[in-house]
Amino acid sequence: MGYMRANRIAGEIKKIVSQMIMNELKDPRISSLTSIVEVKVTRDLRYANIYVSVFGNEKERESTLEALNNSSGFVRREIGKQLKLRYTPEPIFENDNSIENGMYISGLIKKINDGVDNE
Repeated sequence: MGYMRANRIAGEIKKIVSQMIMNELKDPRISSLTSIVEVKVTRDLRYANIYVSVFGNEKERESTLEALNNSSGFVRREIGKQLKLRYTPEPIFENDNSIENGMYISGLIKKINDGVDNE
């Protein structure tokens, strides 16, 4: 039963943080092409691992993650206000490369298919 509650809270945190990135966080280091891929909350609700995907080069990814980690206190306070939990999970922002990996694999598959079609 604890996992179901943690999953529901993770979904709500994903919505809240996504809205904050779009509307409230005004740090110029945060890329406009930033998205929250997944949120995993520990079973005891102490930590929320927030996986962030940034479309851009490595410098943009690093600066976005740095800015998000610097604003984690503000993010945590806003999560607490909106969720009204006894204990608000501490947000931990991590880079997620799944979108870039998917694009790379799609490109490889396309190259293979183009090579087969030409023969």
